[in-house]
Amino acid sequence: MGQFILRSLIQRLALLVVVSVIAHAVVHIAPGEPSEVDPTNPRMKPEDVAKIRAAFHLDEPLHRQYVYWMRDLVSGNLRSFKDGQPVLPKIWNRFLNSLPLFLAATLLIWTLSFPAGIHAAIRRGSGFDRASTFVAYALISIPGFFFAYLLILGVVNAFSVPVIGMRTFGMEDAPISFRAMDRLWHLTIPAMISAFSGVALLSRYVRSQMIEVVSNDYVRTARAKGLEEETVIYRHALRNALLPFVTMFGLMLPGLIGGSVIIEQIFAWPGIGRLGYEAILARDFPLILTINFFAATLTLAGTFLSDVLYAFADPRVRLNS
Repeated sequence: MGQFILRSLIQRLALLVVVSVIAHAVVHIAPGEPSEVDPTNPRMKPEDVAKIRAAFHLDEPLHRQYVYWMRDLVSGNLRSFKDGQPVLPKIWNRFLNSLPLFLAATLLIWTLSFPAGIHAAIRRGSGFDRASTFVAYALISIPGFFFAYLLILGVVNAFSVPVIGMRTFGMEDAPISFRAMDRLWHLTIPAMISAFSGVALLSRYVRSQMIEVVSNDYVRTARAKGLEEETVIYRHALRNALLPFVTMFGLMLPGLIGGSVIIEQIFAWPGIGRLGYEAILARDFPLILTINFFAATLTLAGTFLSDVLYAFADPRVRLNS
């Protein structure tokens, strides 16, 4: 088991280096540079552009720029092109803003998907199964930003309360209990919108896995022994149907960045996804590359966690690897 974990860890570290090299090359080869963001700016003189290029090593070969970027990233001295602020604290603060939104949406997805999928599978062809299938396909088909705007309009018109941002303006001096409730309110709607498509997809996947498992011989044998239906479903069928979801759990970690861009932009949520979007518009190379590196790290960490959990859940994985 130790060799399996060590080998998986080394493979992902090597892949992370390869991904960082490719991302660095793609970002720098793409058209546009920070000095070209606003060429009509009268304050931007040729000598200012030359200073920017020299300060951020833009005239150096790509391989040397990569070395400078990694050196500054590891030492913590990497700074943004846009405002000169340190990149790592800026990303960390935005990450802490995105984390509650991600955790709330993930909690909603996993707590709603399994009961809906299991109930639809064991009552296949019933009214609940047809209704849940229709709702799931509707949630998958209709864009999330459309739901978001409808929900914003409905809540604002019905209750006349703000839903944009992380907090209500003017609540800074309110008691801590009111501030906590205000933060929870502002978190609720974005988390619901983020969870809609996830619930639809995962519930369909749970349904298909459960339908496949309940038709196996050991489930029919358990029923033939006279066991209660709840015991058959939750102790025999569900345990074997859960194995594929171990992989899905690890792959949800990159949603901290990629899955939050649209929702954070609509709700003006100052998270890491919105920060990456703003960095792309500003051609802020250090910020773009570091966020991409962070996203790649989350992806590889998620797959590593999935492999380890799968190895514990199914010994055949580590015996055959």
